[in-house]
Amino acid sequence: MSPAASVSSLGPTGSLQAAEGSGFHAPGLELFEFSPLFTIAGFGVTKPMALAILGALLVVAFFYAASANAALVPTRLQSVVEVGYVFVRDEVARSIIGKRGDAYVPLLVSLFFFIWILNLFSVIPLAQFPVTSRIAYPAILAIIVYLTFLAIGIKNQGPVGYFKNMMFPPGIPKAVYVILAPLELISTLLVRPFTLAVRLFANMFAGHVLLAFFAVTAWYFIVEAPGPGIVIGAVSFVMTIVMTAFEMFIQALQAFIFTLLCAVYIQSSLEVHH
Repeated sequence: MSPAASVSSLGPTGSLQAAEGSGFHAPGLELFEFSPLFTIAGFGVTKPMALAILGALLVVAFFYAASANAALVPTRLQSVVEVGYVFVRDEVARSIIGKRGDAYVPLLVSLFFFIWILNLFSVIPLAQFPVTSRIAYPAILAIIVYLTFLAIGIKNQGPVGYFKNMMFPPGIPKAVYVILAPLELISTLLVRPFTLAVRLFANMFAGHVLLAFFAVTAWYFIVEAPGPGIVIGAVSFVMTIVMTAFEMFIQALQAFIFTLLCAVYIQSSLEVHH
């Protein structure tokens, strides 16, 4: 991803325009401010919304195209999908939940690829924005996970049994329950969904800001104000390339961690811990 391309994604007006004639300005929160691209029935659709819809459509289209005419000798596309599916099934579902995890593989696969694509938009030309760097999107995904493991826990252990086993695990001195019970309740019902959303959001937010900073710095000192500062521009250009590669690794890693934690929470709802 070139510095020039990165600059083009800096908010509705762009930090480059702000820098022209007024010195260098590091990118800030304007990176995450978007005017509506168009309006439907009075509702403005912004770039992150459009990318989220596009991401969902890409996941559906990708898996449908690979599985609609599945063959014994798989095509390249079918092979890619099967590798991704088997990876999530074996390394996440079965590894964490066990054999019962097979029932939740569709959910886990969908979460992994959807989050990965939303993250990956950060380094795709023209898109150039990680949708999950807007807290609303990780929050919605975390709420889906929260409602899922809560429903599984109540279904498998009963409404009373689930909260009883959560707050009063057996084998612990009764006096400890005074401290343990409220902590377990808060941890399960509040901390889990909060940290699940914030972890994904914070990593994508920070990564996008860093990429934009190095890209804008390179563009300014190489193109807009060449001179002694060109060394800074050259270093920033190299850092833009390095950070882009590193960010792609983080994008996949955060999708994997989110999916892994979802499996952990489902496993805790399926079984009573002693």
